[in-house]
Amino acid sequence: MIKYYFLLLVLLLPSTVLQANEKESPQPAAKQSLQSRVQDLKKQVLELNRDLFQLQEELLFPANTRFTIFLSFDIGNYFTLDAVQIKLDDKIVANHLYTERELNALKRGGTQRLYLGNLPSGEHELVAFFTGKGPKGRDYRRGSSIKLKKGNEPQFIELQITDDTRQQQPEFKIKVWD
Repeated sequence: MIKYYFLLLVLLLPSTVLQANEKESPQPAAKQSLQSRVQDLKKQVLELNRDLFQLQEELLFPANTRFTIFLSFDIGNYFTLDAVQIKLDDKIVANHLYTERELNALKRGGTQRLYLGNLPSGEHELVAFFTGKGPKGRDYRRGSSIKLKKGNEPQFIELQITDDTRQQQPEFKIKVWD
């Protein structure tokens, strides 16, 4: 007999809880108003986050010392990139191993920021090492270097990997943006 009362109690308890929740829930108009306020708050948080990120970049990397290195890829029939290593004044400042997804994005015309840092004015040497598979699937490691003079303005460098169809080899260039 006690089992039946217990079973009846277990079956009736959820229905009373559901009825209580229905009585406490706000009206549909109030729900929509609350949802719109939540959406507005989310937008404000995203805007604040963006502003804080921009402020952080300006404080950490002032315009007069900002130095940025990008990588771009053209076609890629003669070279499949595995990794890039960047040295600036004989110090390794960046290493990156590439996934298939990243390579596909680069082949579709994407550009990747490899390094963002501070660099004082003056003469500097940039060396980039590219590792991957070359023509006929052979392991391939090439370096490219440039001596550059950093002024008081932000400086942007692009590492370009292109196909040299005449020699059927990859070509590695370093371009300084004006």
